[in-house]
Amino acid sequence: MLTLDPKELTIQVLQKYLQNAVAPRPICFASTISLNGEPNLAPFSFFNIFSSNPPIAVFSPAYSGRTGAPKDTLLNVKEVPECVINVVNYNMVQQTSLSSSPFPKGVNEFVKAGFTPIASDIVKPFRVKESPVQFECKVIEVKELGKSGGAGNLVICEIIRIHISDSVLNENKQIDTRKIDLVARMGDNWYCRANGDALFEVEKPITTIGIGIDNIPAGIRNSNVLTGNNLGLLGSVEQLPTEEEIKEFKKNLKNFSSVDEQHKYAQTLLETNKVKDAWMVLL
Repeated sequence: MLTLDPKELTIQVLQKYLQNAVAPRPICFASTISLNGEPNLAPFSFFNIFSSNPPIAVFSPAYSGRTGAPKDTLLNVKEVPECVINVVNYNMVQQTSLSSSPFPKGVNEFVKAGFTPIASDIVKPFRVKESPVQFECKVIEVKELGKSGGAGNLVICEIIRIHISDSVLNENKQIDTRKIDLVARMGDNWYCRANGDALFEVEKPITTIGIGIDNIPAGIRNSNVLTGNNLGLLGSVEQLPTEEEIKEFKKNLKNFSSVDEQHKYAQTLLETNKVKDAWMVLL
C-alpha cells in the first residue's frame, strides 16, 4: 500500500490524489455578481449540502494553486453576499466546463459559455435558465482555510428559494433521478453520469436493525464465493426464515454438488434482491 505524508507533496500532486480518491463530487455552478454589477459564473466540485433545517449548502473556491490568486467568485461573494447555485446535468456539462476557463475579471461567462441569464426572485445574481434546479442563496459566512495557493474558502450559503424545471419532476412533483441526469466530477479530466446502468438502489436501514454480518454462520461468512456486498445484504435481515419456511422452499430446490455451487446460486438470488430466498438456499 502506498502511504503518503501530505506535507511532503506539492499542492498539485496532493490535489490530484485527493480529487481522484474523493469522487464523484457534485458540481456547484455558482452565479455571483460584483459590487459594480458584473455577473460571474463558475463551477466548483468542492461542494455539497450540509443541513436541511436550515437548508445549508457549502462550496469552496480555492486560491489558485498556480498563482495563489483568489477566484472572482470569492471576491464577489465578499462584496455581494449572495449567489445562485445551479445544478449541472449532462445536457450542459460541456458549456459548464467552458465557463471554468480563466477569463479575465469582468468577462461575462454567461456570454462566453452560451448560457441564458434569468432574473432571480430574491437575490441579485442571475440564474442559469438551462439548469434543471436553481438555488437562490444568501451567503452567511465565508471561512478562510488558508492564505496560500490551494487553500479553500468555505462559502456557507442558506438556500432561500428553489426553482425546479417541470421536465425533471415525476407525477408526485418530486425530482426523478433518471430524468435529472446529473453529472459529477472525478479526478483529472474525468466526469461521471448518474444515469442508466450507473444507478442502483440500496435500501436505507432507517427503521430496521439487521442481524449483522457477525451473526451470519461462519460457513457462509467465510464463503469463497459470496462478496462483502452479498454478506451486507444477508446481514440486513431482521430475522432468519423459520424452519418451516426453509423446509417448504427446499421441496423444489435441486441438490448442489458443492458448497461453492450452493453459494453461487444464492448469489444470483441476492443480485435480484431476493434476500430471503438466498437465506433459505444457504441454510
